[in-house]
Amino acid sequence: MAERRAFAQKISRTVAAEVRKQIAGQYGGSPQLFKNLNAGTLTSNTVPLTEAVEPVDFEEYLITHPPIVESGPLRDLIEFPPDDIEVIYTPRECRTVVQAIPEEGDTDPHVRDCVRSYTEDWAIVNRKYHKLGTGFNPNSLDKQKERQKGLPKQVFEADELPDSSGYQDDQDDLKRRSMSIDDTPRGSWACSIFDLKNSLPDSLLPHLLDRAPNEEIDRHNEDQRKTNRHRELFALHPALDEEDPIERHCVPDVPKEHFGQRLLVKCLSLKFEIEIEPIFASLALYDVKEKKKISENFFFDLNSEQTKAMLRPHIQTAAISTLARSAIFSITYPSQDVFLVIKLEKVLQQGDIGECAEPYMVFKESDANKNKEKLEKLRSQSEQFCQRLGRYRMPFAWTAIHLMNIVNSAGSLERDTELEMSLSERKGSWSERRNSSIMGRRSLERTTSGDESCSLTGFRPATLTITNFFKQEGDRLSDEDLYKFLADMRRPSSVLRRLRPITAQLKLDISPAPENPHYCLTPDLLQVKPYPDSRVRPTRDILEFPARDVYVPNTTYRNLLYVNPQSLNFANRQGSARNITVKVQFMNGEDPNNAMQVIFGKSSCADFYKEAYTSVVYHNRSPDFHDEIKIKLPASLSDHHHILFTFYHVSCQQKQNTLLETPVGYTWIPMLQNGRLRTGHFCLPVSLEKPPQSYSVLSPDVPLPGMKWVDNHRGVFNVEVVAVSTIHTQDQYLDKFFALVHALDEHMFPVRIGDMRIMENNLETELKSSIAALNSSQLEPVVRFLHLLLDKLVLLVVRPPVIAGQIVNLGQSSFEVMAAIVNRLHKYLDTSQDMHGRNSLLSSYIHYVFRLPSTDPNSPSPGPGGLGGSVHYATMARSAVRPASLNLNRSRSLSNSNPDISGTPTSPDDEVRAIIGSKAMERCGNRMSSHTESASFLQTLTGRLPTKKLFHEELALQWVVSSGSVREGALQQAWFFFELMVKSIIHHLYFAERLESPRKNRFPERFMDDITALVSTIAGDIVSRFQKDLELVERLNTSLAFFLNDLLSVMDRGFVFTLIKAYWKQVSTKVYALQNPTLESLRLDFLRIVCSHEHYVTLNLPCSLLTPPASPSPSVSSATSQSSGFSTHVQDQKIANMFELSVPFREQHFMAGLVLSELSVILDPDNEGMFGLHKKVVSVVHNLLSSHDSDPRYADSEVKARVAMLYLPLIGIVMETLPQLHDFTESLNQWGRSGGVQGTTVCSNGDDAEAEGNNMINQTVAMAIAGTTTTSPMSRPSSFLLNSQANRQHGSFSAESSRSLLICLLWVLKNADELVLQKWFTDLSVSQLNRLLDLLYLCVSCFEYKGKKAFERMNSLTFKKSKDMKAKLEEAILGSIGARQEMVRRSRGQLERSPSGSAFGSQENLRWRKDMTHWRQNSERLDKTRAELEHEALIDGNLATEANLIILDTLEIIVQTVSVTESKESILGGVLKVLLHSMACNQSALYLQHCFATQRALVSKFPELLFEEETEQCADLCLRLLRSCSSSISTIRAHASASLYLLMRQNFEIGNNFARVKMQVTMSLSSLVGTSQNFNEEFLRRSLKTILTYAEEDLELRETTFPDQVQDLVFNLHMILSDTVKMKEHQEDPEMLIDLMYRYCTKLMNVQENQF
Repeated sequence: MAERRAFAQKISRTVAAEVRKQIAGQYGGSPQLFKNLNAGTLTSNTVPLTEAVEPVDFEEYLITHPPIVESGPLRDLIEFPPDDIEVIYTPRECRTVVQAIPEEGDTDPHVRDCVRSYTEDWAIVNRKYHKLGTGFNPNSLDKQKERQKGLPKQVFEADELPDSSGYQDDQDDLKRRSMSIDDTPRGSWACSIFDLKNSLPDSLLPHLLDRAPNEEIDRHNEDQRKTNRHRELFALHPALDEEDPIERHCVPDVPKEHFGQRLLVKCLSLKFEIEIEPIFASLALYDVKEKKKISENFFFDLNSEQTKAMLRPHIQTAAISTLARSAIFSITYPSQDVFLVIKLEKVLQQGDIGECAEPYMVFKESDANKNKEKLEKLRSQSEQFCQRLGRYRMPFAWTAIHLMNIVNSAGSLERDTELEMSLSERKGSWSERRNSSIMGRRSLERTTSGDESCSLTGFRPATLTITNFFKQEGDRLSDEDLYKFLADMRRPSSVLRRLRPITAQLKLDISPAPENPHYCLTPDLLQVKPYPDSRVRPTRDILEFPARDVYVPNTTYRNLLYVNPQSLNFANRQGSARNITVKVQFMNGEDPNNAMQVIFGKSSCADFYKEAYTSVVYHNRSPDFHDEIKIKLPASLSDHHHILFTFYHVSCQQKQNTLLETPVGYTWIPMLQNGRLRTGHFCLPVSLEKPPQSYSVLSPDVPLPGMKWVDNHRGVFNVEVVAVSTIHTQDQYLDKFFALVHALDEHMFPVRIGDMRIMENNLETELKSSIAALNSSQLEPVVRFLHLLLDKLVLLVVRPPVIAGQIVNLGQSSFEVMAAIVNRLHKYLDTSQDMHGRNSLLSSYIHYVFRLPSTDPNSPSPGPGGLGGSVHYATMARSAVRPASLNLNRSRSLSNSNPDISGTPTSPDDEVRAIIGSKAMERCGNRMSSHTESASFLQTLTGRLPTKKLFHEELALQWVVSSGSVREGALQQAWFFFELMVKSIIHHLYFAERLESPRKNRFPERFMDDITALVSTIAGDIVSRFQKDLELVERLNTSLAFFLNDLLSVMDRGFVFTLIKAYWKQVSTKVYALQNPTLESLRLDFLRIVCSHEHYVTLNLPCSLLTPPASPSPSVSSATSQSSGFSTHVQDQKIANMFELSVPFREQHFMAGLVLSELSVILDPDNEGMFGLHKKVVSVVHNLLSSHDSDPRYADSEVKARVAMLYLPLIGIVMETLPQLHDFTESLNQWGRSGGVQGTTVCSNGDDAEAEGNNMINQTVAMAIAGTTTTSPMSRPSSFLLNSQANRQHGSFSAESSRSLLICLLWVLKNADELVLQKWFTDLSVSQLNRLLDLLYLCVSCFEYKGKKAFERMNSLTFKKSKDMKAKLEEAILGSIGARQEMVRRSRGQLERSPSGSAFGSQENLRWRKDMTHWRQNSERLDKTRAELEHEALIDGNLATEANLIILDTLEIIVQTVSVTESKESILGGVLKVLLHSMACNQSALYLQHCFATQRALVSKFPELLFEEETEQCADLCLRLLRSCSSSISTIRAHASASLYLLMRQNFEIGNNFARVKMQVTMSLSSLVGTSQNFNEEFLRRSLKTILTYAEEDLELRETTFPDQVQDLVFNLHMILSDTVKMKEHQEDPEMLIDLMYRYCTKLMNVQENQF
């Protein structure tokens, strides 16, 4: 055994390189290794792999090669399914029971457009099979669990073995101790035979001794192997660890109304020490830091029925909406500065606030009897005031709750604890009781992001009891004063502490709002679903006034106005005006009857009123107000709408001749100014007299003649008006743009905009400048009206307006401003972007909202539907009532009626051209102007201007001709324009019913030219700018790839292939000039996205004629029909072409060709610059294959074989990379492998390995590589002699990449057609077949089962991976050659010698053992549960079994292939080596059964192979079989005994003596027993008995000496077994040991003598 373990050898780099050269030269060019291909075998025009070939004309190919198969899964591979793409109109989800629309109809075109925009269905393009593309690969962790259900548990001896301290050993010890050597007769031969005779044999294999023809045995073995195999290999392989695959395009969120974090507040009760009058309460949220009120008021009434009755004369019947006692507040920006402020009011009475509050501070409830009379008096006074002044209110008291205190303490409190939140001891406390009934004892882990302390989503509901109120100060009612108080409240030494409080008890429940609360009303009083019963007291949704801008597009109709009177200064007004109230009315004319009933009621009253009164501050000539008056604005406003304020003096005492209220002033605000809504702060002058006629169209600032004003017409009344409207943009630029567009629509001139009158002749200039000015508008309104704005811009492109008889082309202006808007959104709203840099607002616009004008199937009949906007766009006559359907039908009929019109007849441009017969127009300039020239002529011809353009054509044109900053802007957000274009194309095809038409004539030539130009220039940008502006280029690159992916679904596919080729070419030129991995990495991203198309397989023409012709009828199996065609030379060439990246292969299978070429080029060892991309390129292939593997469309095995054909060259590519692959054989556990002689060779030849490391090529090495060597049984196979140092010359692959590559290889071998493989193997040279065997040898080690214990050990080490960094780090470290890499390599070397003898020797090494960590890469959690470990072991066991069975299948094919050739010896030796190696690894019982069956068949077919040539392998086989004979699993023992018996029998049949086997078995047994730790003699004894039983049953050889020889051998073996076991026992007793050794040696000598 002087041979040494291969990996212990050190061969210097030069030797390795030389060997490679020499061997390659010796065997000539290999068919699958393209680098050595001589051009003669191929077509003369070879195209290097670094360049793309000319792709097949896909559409032409389909026409000229009609499918042979009629129907079925194979037929479906040939063409895309007919229902591939559909346009779906889905009704949008409406939150409310009835849709929010204006009551008075939509007279105004802008309102009509807005309402349509908020109510129309979503127009969604659905790629029906999109989810089957690789972007949605089911090999993500969650889905994989699904596919792993029902896996059988594989039985492994490694898992069954007891620990070394197990019970078995103790039992054996007892047995052994009980008898010493002298207890039995001196020759314990008899005792031993007695033991053996009494053992039970394992069950015998049926028909083992029958003589059957080899073919039949092979067929039987194959059938056995192929039953119950796992269909999907990748379901067993851990998913590649990728955050989010780059090719996944997630569906954007549906646009919906914005809500912040929602908080439910329930008002339970309000109780004072005395109850003498009704008290009215309101709640609102304030943000102290922003100094802003952040919600509207919620008014509630907790008075008893009896108290309410005091107001009966003043109150109509209360509407149910005003009886709400709970409200939901929304907070978009929660912070520590938010307060919930509660204000109380009461009915106006005589006396200032202090006087009126006094009784509440003085009287105590407990003294009620004592003060009975006083209370009665107070109550009767109140009743009088309620009778007389019931319609007026006065401020009374207030308090505030610091919201975050409640939320935070509620989050941490246990049930039933109290929280003291008092401002002062004297003042009592705010106590909070845990409301145990709601949540029970659930502690809440808060799961929020951002400022932890400011989340409102996860606290436990709290019940608050508020016991202190502060009385309002008449001179400190403004919001400014409130903010000071609130800021002060947070200080420890609060001023408020010194105030005397009003004691009361207000109980509130505060909790996170439920997801879908019942009985909820919107701020507009609409019922929110679900609303089961209209009679139940509702909850009110309270409108938020967000503290900062919120960027969300409008999706519902809302039109509210809030009027907040702030202060009045009547100090300089003559006459009596002290108790002042302001009556607010919304008027639509000047007559008092014109007051509209649009003012919302407060609590316990009607829904709407015609007027509202502010609270009165007693005897104050300059009062502050704190009222909020909420108005429902009419949808359409006219110049006569205005808010009228009337100021009254209210006389509180009842005197003779005094009126209750005396008007003391008037002022107003016109609602529209130059057509725009007026909002903001106003400081208005107040008139002493009623305003004159026609006042409403003027502002009160205008000094009207003959009017008297307070304080000389100075501004004395401050008021703020706020609109919350999805109709009014409140932005001058947007307003102007929309107004102009509608003026065009209505064709009404002149147009008044602002203070300008625009005539028709200067409309064009104004329109263009207003489009350009959209850039100046505020971002928030742009986002709010984003959908409508983009719709209008699209409309202007598609239907250029006719102004003064000329068609005005607005394509360019619209394109420019779109680019600008999109970039603004991207820049300022960068938080709402996905991984491709797509802004979510824009992507959801494209996905749901965008549609081509007039393609809406159910648009209302008046008006043209589509994007609104009437047909005047393209007509001179007014035909506003023409239904949209007519436009559509007209264009269809045109396209059908005139076959001579080339291009797209639906685009009237083409009709124009056809009719005028104009020559091919030049580029943009002429193309645009042509409209204008032909307009007048056409008008006479058709009476109508056919100016409907196709949006995608115009967009492509504008983009191609753009330049400068516009082009730059479009490039920055290319994805947006690409996606718009694709949706426009699909809509156009869908509505013109052309999705079924042949792809070659779907689009006009010039559109195709524009697309070509566009792709080409963008590819140019990628190549020229990737070093300067990588972030942009990455976005551009993925956008372009997605665009081409989309086009493959709708355009001529051959044309799209040429676009891909154009991109390829530009990148290639630069990549090879620069050798830059970044650019190559970009190209891989591009490739990965394009290949993620759901019909990727179909696009590769998997049924094309490169492959052997398929059978004409699907019933005949493809196998039989193919075998016939194999003889011809043409077929041979085809077979070779199928396995090489030949030009025909790359043309037919264009995309697969690109993928495999990239793989080949990047993995090329000479391509050192690309080393860092190994993992990336391998994952592209892995991802594709794992996606095919789980695709339900390819479940059929015949279909899968077609798919696998696209990847046949992968086998050759992996063979090429063999020397660089990670060496998995180094790191195997030494379980059961340190047996015998080899155990000693591991370290012994370290020294002489160096001696040989000179620059001479060692003959054995060379022969080894040629595959003709005989090496020691445990050595690595041939090409692995290029040991780690040598192949590090190029830096080897990481374990993870190698493993991924090998699983891909196994997938191809598993699914490819066996006959095709066999035919190819026939063409391979000996060295290549040997290389393939080396590869299989490596696969055995790579997918070896690690064992449950290993999983547990791994778990106990608990190291946490940080998102893939390790792999990157490892690739980086291994990639650089130098000391660091040497260190890593050395640490790998130490692994073998780790003290525990296992690969998990020390944690230090584990850091780099990526192959060992592979299976738990996706796990972020540290400790795994028992069940998870069990599951992992189950999967790993199934993977190991399936991988080895695939290897076994392949070995069988190789054996069948070479059995007829003259070079079979060297190759069969290699096959045997792989088989033996697999037996040496941890294998499942299932695999070993098949493995032993194959081994028996191999020996029976080629007996001389083992007994005459591969003699060392014979020794190795005996060791492996004996090892398995001592297995604890009975099936393994049964098969191993059968194999061992047949081995003796076959050896005997060659020469009537089986000396060789006898000797090898004896040697193996002694080494096995001597060295194996967990060896069990009982199991081996059973196997020996089984062998004896076979010998007794073997009728055929009964007459020969064979049975006796077997018996002798078995008895001898049994003695050796017993002696060796005893020697191990008596290790501590030297005398006994010597005695035993002596006996042992004599027995061995006997055996040897018998053999020779």
